[in-house]
Amino acid sequence: MAVRVGVADDSFLIREALTRLLGDSDEIELVAVCADGEELAAAVDTCHPDVVLVDIRMPPTMTDEGIRLAAQLRRTHPEVGVIAMSAHADPTYALALLEGGSEGRAYLLKDRPKVVEALVHRPSSQARSPLDVLTPREREILVEMARGASNAAIAETLGLTKRAVEKHINSVFAKLDLPLSGDISRRVRAVLLFLGRTDA
Repeated sequence: MAVRVGVADDSFLIREALTRLLGDSDEIELVAVCADGEELAAAVDTCHPDVVLVDIRMPPTMTDEGIRLAAQLRRTHPEVGVIAMSAHADPTYALALLEGGSEGRAYLLKDRPKVVEALVHRPSSQARSPLDVLTPREREILVEMARGASNAAIAETLGLTKRAVEKHINSVFAKLDLPLSGDISRRVRAVLLFLGRTDA
C-alpha cells in the first residue's frame, strides 16, 4: 500500500512540481493537491492522507497558515504527519511547528536538500515496508537524514567517513528505487517513505 500524501501550496508552479515529483513514485499516492490550508484541511477529512506537505505562508494572510494547520491537525488528526515547507531558514517557524512535540512533524527548506527536524513514524499498516530492504546502518543514516543532518554531520555522529556516508545514502536511494532526479527530490521521497512506513 502506497503512502497517501496531500499537498497545499499557493504557488501553482510548486504544486505542479510536487505533483510531478511525487507522482513518479509507485510508493506514494498523491490524494490531494490544494491551493491553501483550508482546502487541505477539508481534503484531510475526505481523502485521509498519511502525510501532508504544507507551505508555511499561504492565503489569506501569507504569514503562518501552514504552522496553524499543523497545530490543527495535531488536535483533529494526530495520525497525519506534517512536513512544513519554507523558503526561509527561520528557526521561529521550526520552533512553532514543533511546539507540541516533534512526532510526525518535519521542517523542509525548499531551496536545499535538508530536513531540519526529526520525523517520527506513524504505526505501519502493513506487514512489509520498502524500508525492510535497508541494512541497519542504512536505516541509521536515513534517520539522521530525516533529522536534518548533513552528510558531514552524519559521518561525525556515526563515526564514518563522509565518502562512506555518501555511498550508504546512494545505496538507500537505489534500494528504495528513487531515480536520480536531484538530491532534493530523492531525499524528500526517502523521508516520506520513512514517515509513512517505518516502525523503527
